[in-house]
Amino acid sequence: MELKSKKYAAQVGIACSLSVGLLILSLGAHLGPAHAQSADLVLCDRVAADPTDPDKPADVKGVADIAQADVATAIKFCKAASGGSRRALYQLGRAYAANQQLPDAIAAYRKAVDKGSTAAMVELGVLLATGEGVAKDTDRARKLFDRAAQAGNPRGVTNLTALDAGAGASDDPVRARALLTKGAEANSAEAQYQLGLMMADGLGGPKDEPAARALFAKAAAQGHAGALEQMGIFAQNGRGGPKDETAAKEYYEKAAALGNENAKAALERLRCPIRVRDKAGNFVTNLCF
Repeated sequence: MELKSKKYAAQVGIACSLSVGLLILSLGAHLGPAHAQSADLVLCDRVAADPTDPDKPADVKGVADIAQADVATAIKFCKAASGGSRRALYQLGRAYAANQQLPDAIAAYRKAVDKGSTAAMVELGVLLATGEGVAKDTDRARKLFDRAAQAGNPRGVTNLTALDAGAGASDDPVRARALLTKGAEANSAEAQYQLGLMMADGLGGPKDEPAARALFAKAAAQGHAGALEQMGIFAQNGRGGPKDETAAKEYYEKAAALGNENAKAALERLRCPIRVRDKAGNFVTNLCF
């Protein structure tokens, strides 16, 4: 079985190499020598584009994580394209990071930041906030997240609010809500979820459960586990819209499948709704149907 697996992997590798080679020939035939840089960028995008990068072309799907089999290809073509593209510079940083070359990744991110890449601002900010591969500097990380957020990058918004909350510096919920609104409008599931929580609790502005439910629905449609759980809660209790226990169970099931522990507990409560208590009022067990 192992030999078969290795043989299959080799066949896939050959097929991928042939596919990349054919794409290079095709691009070369159509673009010509004067546009070799463009061909490099197309190949860089193909294997290393970030789905959350606002600079990514609309017709490029992107990959959440660069496949190990594509790392060498990504480094080669993103490096070749990086002279004229901040997106390629950022993607080169991603490729270096995937190859455990953090110093090279950080250098590429810094260059991309200098050219205005908000995605690179976020990635460099994460490294600075965690101290991974670089001296920890939360102030610098906050500035990078803020810069990205002001430019409308959804991850910049959510990372900025998370960093401020973790540092106990989130003393301006109005500003946090405004920033999250930008991210939500850019269709960031995390921003929609976080903004929904603020609206549900009336933080940073008026309480608006229907609007919160609508935001959770948008984030849930993108597979956000927390938003799916919240949709279950809102549907089960009729918050911000109609009560629907069947829909609530479905939301909880989807969230639980993504590992959400609160949703798993909610499903158990639906299965065993009767709570038995002793004479002192202490919980003993649940009765299930």
